[in-house]
This record gives sequence, C-alpha cells and structure tokens, in this order.
Amino acid sequence: MTAPDFASSAPSGAQHEIGHGRHHAVITEVGATLRVYEVAGTAVIDGFGEKDMCSSGRGQVLAPWPNRLGDGSYSIDGRHGRAALDEPERACAIHGLVRWLPWTLISRAQNVLVLGCTLHPQPGYPWRLELMLEYRLGRSGLVVSTEVTNVDQHPAPFGLGFHPYVTVGTPMIDFARFHLPGRRRLLTDDRGLPTGETIVTGTDLDFTDSRMIGSTVLDTAFTDLVRDADGVARVELDEPTGRLGVTVWMDDRFRWVMVYTWDTVDPSSRRRKALAVEPMTCPPDALRSGVDLVRLDPGVRWRCTWGITPRTGPDG
Repeated sequence: MTAPDFASSAPSGAQHEIGHGRHHAVITEVGATLRVYEVAGTAVIDGFGEKDMCSSGRGQVLAPWPNRLGDGSYSIDGRHGRAALDEPERACAIHGLVRWLPWTLISRAQNVLVLGCTLHPQPGYPWRLELMLEYRLGRSGLVVSTEVTNVDQHPAPFGLGFHPYVTVGTPMIDFARFHLPGRRRLLTDDRGLPTGETIVTGTDLDFTDSRMIGSTVLDTAFTDLVRDADGVARVELDEPTGRLGVTVWMDDRFRWVMVYTWDTVDPSSRRRKALAVEPMTCPPDALRSGVDLVRLDPGVRWRCTWGITPRTGPDG
C-alpha cells in the first residue's frame, strides 16, 4: 500500500477550479469555501493560500446561523441547541457549523461547480438539513446559488450567510469608495450581540451615497436594504479613480449585510487590507431572537442567490 502524501494535502481539502474567459475561481472541499476569485490575474477577493487553513472566515459559508450566537445555546419548539464557543473571549459560537465540514462534489463543468453537504443532528443543531451550493462563473462575474432542504421530521429553523473579503487593489480600504444601500443598522453590546436598531441617516455609518471609507471602523450589520427594480440589493466598492470596482449583490432572501473593515485581525499587517461584505438572511443571534429566521417544514426546499460582479477592469 502506498503511504499517503501528507505533505501535499491542503488543509482545506480538495481544490476545485472553475473558469470562464479571464475569470478564475477556486472553491475548497472544506466548507465549500471560496478561496480564490480573480479576473485576468487581478484579485477580486482577499483569499488564502492552498497550504493555509482558512482564517477570519475568508470566503466561508455560514450556516445554520451567520455571525454570533450568544452563549452558544438556544431553545426552539422544545428542542435545545448548545454549540461549542469558538469565540470564547465573547462567550459566543460564531458562523455556524458547515464551514469546517467536508462538502461532496455533485457535479462539475468548466465554469460551474456544485457541492453538497448533509448537516446531521448534533448538540449544536438538533435538526437535519441537506445543503447544495452552486458556484457559476460567467462573463458578468460569479453567481452563487444555494438550496437548503429540511430532511428532518420536525420544522427546522436556520439562517445563512457568506463571508467574502472584496478588494479593489488599494493598499488599504481607507482609500476606496463604498456604497451600501442599508438605511438601518444593528446596535450591539460589547459581545457583538444585538441590543436594537437605528437609522443611519446623517451618521458616520451612512454609506447610502457612495463615499470614501477613510478611517471609519465597521463591524456592523445593516438592514432595510434599498433594492433595484429587479429586487436585488447591490453593495459597491470602488478604487478611487474608478479604474476597478466590485459589486456584491443579493436577492431578497438576504435581508441583512454585515460589513467588517478587518481592524482586529492578526497579524496586524493584514488589517484593513480588504472589506468583508457578508450577505445574511438574518441578523446575529437569530436562533435566540427569532428575527428573520427561516423556518422550513419537513421536506420543504428553500433557495437563494447572490454574487460578485467585477464592474470595471479587464472584461472576461
């Protein structure tokens, strides 16, 4: 028997590459994580190396809850969940469970990848879900479609989010222009858990009109999203000269967007190098608050779509 080549094994498992014209992406087996997305060699997201373990949530899928779950515990319909506190300094469980699970290859073409994952009942989430994720590259960019099916015998609550860090090539995001059509934001305590909501109009967190990020610190969930005629909300980041821009767009299943300016990451040399723009179906702590929580009856299938569009620069 041939000994396994441990030296060549990527921490994130198998690496699935797709491409369309000048567009190129790499999605990993572990977490169905978007590790690389670039156009003509220019990075659209700040990902991580093949020999690295994912850190700071870069490119990960966040389910069955996005963001923080206070104390890791909750009760719904007489069922109790108690998740590991993987953010112990805040006594929170963060970003769900599937981001560290292996996802199975379902199908693959030159520009399309479909991965699946079964989330089995466990202490942190006592329901069974089937998740299927399609990454599709086209001339206009990357489209990510998700299908969630409740294969449990009881109604299943869940939330979903994604965690790309987008970049437009500036040394720091301070120099980029930012537009986010969110008219309200979440107020949080020192653990990052919700305490209420407020309007953003006239505050330093109002990006409803495009402006430079500057020294603004963001670790903020926005809601009450203004949508275009097609029902899509679009968040835009631009290089100051307009040479390069990126749009993160999301359908109406996503009622929240978390934005993080990466001010606390280690090493400090990485801070504010990219901007996390995270589509979320619900706010932090939704399994405890119930706010915008999806509830699926047994056998019911639920779908959503979001994507990343490089708006200028090389045309793939």
